[in-house]
Amino acid sequence: MSKIYVEATPLPQACSRFAALVDSRPLGAEEVASETTCGRVTAGLVLAELSSPHYHAAAMDGYALRAVDTYGAAERTPVRLPVAGGVPGAGGAGGAEPPAAPTAIRIDTGDLLPAGCDAVVPLEDAILVEATIELQAALHPWQHVRVQGEDIVAGQVLFGQNHRLGPADAGLLLAAGVRTIKVWRRPVVTFIPTGDEVVSPLADRPRPGQIIETNGTVARLALESWGATVHLLPPVPDDPRLIGEALDRALATSDLVLIGAGSSAGRGDFTARVIAERGQVAVHGVAVRPGKPVVLGVARLAGAASLAKPVIGLPGYPVSSALALDLFVRPLIFAWQGQAPPEPERLAARLGRSIPSPIGVDEFVRVKVGLIGRAVAGGRAEAGDPARHIAVPLPRGAGLLSALSQADGTVLVPASREGLDAGETVTVTLIRPRAAIDRALLVTGSHDLLLDLLSSRLAARDPSLALSTGRVGSTGGLLALRDGLCHLAGTHLLDEETGEYNASWVRRLLPGRQVRLLTLAWRQQGLILRPGNPKKIGGLEDLFRPGVVFINRQRGSGTRVLLDYLLRRGGLKATDITGYDREEGSHLGVASAVASGAADAGLGLQAAAGALGLEFVPVAEERYDLAFLPELDADPRLVLLREILAGDPEFRGAAMSLGGYDLRDTGKEVTL
Repeated sequence: MSKIYVEATPLPQACSRFAALVDSRPLGAEEVASETTCGRVTAGLVLAELSSPHYHAAAMDGYALRAVDTYGAAERTPVRLPVAGGVPGAGGAGGAEPPAAPTAIRIDTGDLLPAGCDAVVPLEDAILVEATIELQAALHPWQHVRVQGEDIVAGQVLFGQNHRLGPADAGLLLAAGVRTIKVWRRPVVTFIPTGDEVVSPLADRPRPGQIIETNGTVARLALESWGATVHLLPPVPDDPRLIGEALDRALATSDLVLIGAGSSAGRGDFTARVIAERGQVAVHGVAVRPGKPVVLGVARLAGAASLAKPVIGLPGYPVSSALALDLFVRPLIFAWQGQAPPEPERLAARLGRSIPSPIGVDEFVRVKVGLIGRAVAGGRAEAGDPARHIAVPLPRGAGLLSALSQADGTVLVPASREGLDAGETVTVTLIRPRAAIDRALLVTGSHDLLLDLLSSRLAARDPSLALSTGRVGSTGGLLALRDGLCHLAGTHLLDEETGEYNASWVRRLLPGRQVRLLTLAWRQQGLILRPGNPKKIGGLEDLFRPGVVFINRQRGSGTRVLLDYLLRRGGLKATDITGYDREEGSHLGVASAVASGAADAGLGLQAAAGALGLEFVPVAEERYDLAFLPELDADPRLVLLREILAGDPEFRGAAMSLGGYDLRDTGKEVTL
């Protein structure tokens, strides 16, 4: 009976099992030209073959002479030396005889020091008087001279084994006369994408049911940055024979084979089977999230006497695949080059939102990070400032490439915990440079498409700046602002009694606090409908008709508050709407659900409907504000943000082109 399940091997145990089957010592050495060594790792000692400089050389433009001939020179007792008409550079080892009498010889930087000379007087220190120079200060031996071997001495050790060479190292090799060196061979990795539904990213526009293969490209770029040579194959259908044939070809030419997708236990998942037929599966399933259905094993060509080579089956979801690469492939690639993987930068941060997680699984959660404090100068908190980093979890779907791209770092929820609490101090393993993170403005709350435009304009005006956004809904954003977990909170909350936006909610959620509201725009909210509006939906009352499926926004969002208000005002019962309890976390998510046919209607922005070519029925106009505390008022990042909102023509033009926005109050501020 075949095994049809995936195990949940603890991560340390999975790593140990795999390591026991794989030889992780450096691969064989190869000899390469010194000018091609950047990024390569030395396979042994590297000795200098030539001194540098390999002769006594002038370090300045001036006159070569004997230091002893300048002794006694002073302002009141200058020394004069005749200037010889000889050729500079004639002398040194094997050169002409030294001058018989005190003489100065004109010389340029880098020239060979004439025989008998042991110093150089710079041009600016020598007063030329007819055919002599006058010196008003004495020189000591070898002054302004680069002596032979000053930098490098022939025979000295330039690099030890397992040194990763950089651009300057290549220059050092060439200066020391080393034209070729031995380095560890680059690991050769083959990536085999699999799946009947998978198509090349270079193919024509995919049809429904087809998936653009991206994991291979992500893996290739990561592997190349780690020093590997990568062969990315075209997608292979879900056929064990074809997958096995592709694996056999890859084993013949590769040190490591990665099989993309097919690692789970579904009807079309054959990775574990084809590996087992050619070798051994050490692990099928690891207790990590995302990325549980990973396969770790070894395989060899049928009848081959050579050692088995490692083969890893990567999960098909992009975030899962990327995590498996980092956990299992990255350490092996560096070990084969005689290196330990570089330690990523880490920092302590307060968690901006709780992270529930199942016990027994190590979960790696991607987060946005911001530096929050009273004032920031040059990207760092000023002395005495209670600045702290805040980590806001991103959506956790294993298939969300956007979360993979947008993340600043990851937070580990260990298998022993059932999640992490909001406000808890966690360790963030950084993906982006800390300097860039510390310069970003962290905006949490309701998301708006204009925030993306604003971030782009900030970066255009100052490349070191950007907006870092976390989507937690309007009320979540104001609570984050209250608790010091963001710089700005995006909000569009309607007061049902007064019809006013945001102010009453700010007073309610941040009582006794002074808060400023900076208007981003007025915007149209309405029903997003399928092209042609086949269900003939003309207003909220039509959502109650049989056969109409709705998609809602999450609780706490301003759009959800607006919908509930409009329904109550019309005497309509929300729970009678089919799909009222189905939630999406963004306006574009609502639009996408409608465009895909998963829903007939959703409440959202006109700009989101226009982005996907959908119909739109206006329902209400609302004001979207950015709330912040006065402590941020003088921050130069906010100053620039205000300038953009007040009159940046490119921002305004791009905003109006989206549709559904009115900028009549954009940039206006009120203090509550």
